[in-house]
Amino acid sequence: MIRIAMLSPIAWRTPPRHYGPWEWVVSQLTEGLVERGYDVTLFATGDSQTKGKLEWVCPRGYEEDTSIDPKVWSSLHIANLFEKAEQFDLIHNHFDFLPLTYCGLVSTPVLTTIHGFSSEKILPVYKRYNHRSYYVAISEADKNPELDYIATIHHGIPVEEYQFYPESENYLLVFGRIHHDKGVYEAIQVAKRLNIPLVIAGIIQDQQYFDTKVAPFIDNDKIKYIGPVGPEGKSEVLGKALALLHLINFDEPFGISVIESLACGTPVIAVNRGSMREIMVDGETGFLLSHWEEAVEKLRDISLISRRRCREYVEEHFHVKQMVEKYIEVYQEITS
Repeated sequence: MIRIAMLSPIAWRTPPRHYGPWEWVVSQLTEGLVERGYDVTLFATGDSQTKGKLEWVCPRGYEEDTSIDPKVWSSLHIANLFEKAEQFDLIHNHFDFLPLTYCGLVSTPVLTTIHGFSSEKILPVYKRYNHRSYYVAISEADKNPELDYIATIHHGIPVEEYQFYPESENYLLVFGRIHHDKGVYEAIQVAKRLNIPLVIAGIIQDQQYFDTKVAPFIDNDKIKYIGPVGPEGKSEVLGKALALLHLINFDEPFGISVIESLACGTPVIAVNRGSMREIMVDGETGFLLSHWEEAVEKLRDISLISRRRCREYVEEHFHVKQMVEKYIEVYQEITS
């Protein structure tokens, strides 16, 4: 059996208490592999939870404890794994570009899942280690033409853990980080034009954006901000919504909240950028837009979308078991 070292980010606990998409994917993959009998050591924060083995040097996520310096503890965290590289048959890196700089120092193969490119400025690192590390893309849309990839593997979720809601209540939802990228301001404008209540859930990633583009509209009646939502309350908030508004202003690498919403039966109205066409079916699981203002008209047809079909679509295409199986195939290809 392959001995796998799973390198998680340390911004948040693995799995995260609420926000932390990369850590969440790492947790789902790790637990799925352990369930399949694989020997997995999770390198994460000390308060992380896993049925596998846990290795840590950083006690808590630096986003949760501001006394923890991200650069210092990220360096220690990565070094802790690579100093033990010979104990493993494969290192699976989910911690962006920095661990790639260790690839030439160890003989253990390194697989990197690229969870999106934060900036074009980090591309030189990926290019330099293009043939020293194996790369997995999380969507076809997020692939860089200058890099080679061993596979494209979409994220998967444990669909059975998401409650299905066959009927909705009368509110729209924004679910994710509060940032210009995610189109929160645009969602507010759509809700106001249609006079439909809007619930905003997520961490404030850009305080200035929140203060100037979001907070002035919050009245706790028509426009509500409820903060980040953890696993316990996620299904209810997602499932009772009339629709999820994903009016993004950037090329979304994947969009976990989209498939989570569909799993609960709630259709999605999204601007067609990045991976949206890969993870949605226009007219079947919601509507894809060329511009956010089109959401006003599309919402009038939201009742045409089958909430049951939204759930079935995720079961068919984005179950966590499918994600785990695809990664196992990649592991076997690398280590055989």
